[in-house]
Amino acid sequence: MAILSSLSSATLCGASVFPKVLACSSEFSTNLSSPFESSKICLTSSFPASRHPKKISTWNLTRNVAPIQGIRCHAMQVETRECFTAGKKFQLSDVIEGQQFDREMLSAIFDVAREMEKIEKSSTQSELLKGYLMATLFYEPSTRTRLSFESAMKRLGGEVLTTENAREFSSAAKGETLEDTIRTVEGYSDIIVMRHFESGAARKAAATANIPVINAGDGPGEHPTQALLDVYTIQSEIGKLDGISVALVGDLANGRTVRSLAYLLAKFKDVKIYFVSPEIVKMKDDIKDYLTSNGVKWEESSNLMEVASKCDVVYQTRIQRERFGERLDLYEAARGKYIVDKDLLGVMQEKAIIMHPLPRLDEVS
Repeated sequence: MAILSSLSSATLCGASVFPKVLACSSEFSTNLSSPFESSKICLTSSFPASRHPKKISTWNLTRNVAPIQGIRCHAMQVETRECFTAGKKFQLSDVIEGQQFDREMLSAIFDVAREMEKIEKSSTQSELLKGYLMATLFYEPSTRTRLSFESAMKRLGGEVLTTENAREFSSAAKGETLEDTIRTVEGYSDIIVMRHFESGAARKAAATANIPVINAGDGPGEHPTQALLDVYTIQSEIGKLDGISVALVGDLANGRTVRSLAYLLAKFKDVKIYFVSPEIVKMKDDIKDYLTSNGVKWEESSNLMEVASKCDVVYQTRIQRERFGERLDLYEAARGKYIVDKDLLGVMQEKAIIMHPLPRLDEVS
């Protein structure tokens, strides 16, 4: 029995999906200590013509230059050809929701994540993103997500501009719109990582910005980088993603991590998802409809002990008090219903794992 914590959303996945239009091929990992010497990196630029010309080409970099869509000017030789190698690529403009990923892309991202692990464990400072600035714009409290993105950026040689409570300590407190804030911040940085209290805020920010935007959680909407890490963890620990059974437990109505995870699990074959939650925080119909339309089996249950005995993964979440507003009576009615304790461990399969996106309250003893 392995008890796991999904501690980081970015150390593995946030960094691996960093540039807005970066397409990574298998040639990426030739030499991590100096990754661009005689390496070919496929990039595209999708900025408006007023900022950057569009181009799809392979750049044969002749210097140790961090390649982010031509924002920095360096001498290089350009060789135009097909940009992708089938089965070993991904291309991203923004990271907004779980639905944007397909199975092939997930596989390619995980390949890069494994290379990122080598960088993280190395005693040598990487300069992969030297000269680039990441803005972490957080309107909600965060420990793991913000610090993991910032840690990833710094480990790759980049720099960070941070606002950890933008709701209170930014011009948002003066009534500035999100769009105007994004237009300002993009002038200072090369990428924006944003957490917001409103569902859909990340999509709005991405529509406004001309630089990449990564959704680090938008209210009760989604948390795609956490889900990337969760699926990566499941694959690493269980050894597969096809044919697994997963219990999503706790606050499923407001839990953005479980929503994004459900979207990603739907990309794999013969997956079954069990929803276990108090009645007032059941999984919303949009997720159920998505799973049904994609042929994914799902079932709602009130018996965690029974479900846990069938599952490869029990993904436990807290009841989120902050989503109940002034209705603390509803919060008190929902909390404490499902607890991971020794009795639950006793019914689980030998190789099953427990995961929690944190923070943990009393739902894991």
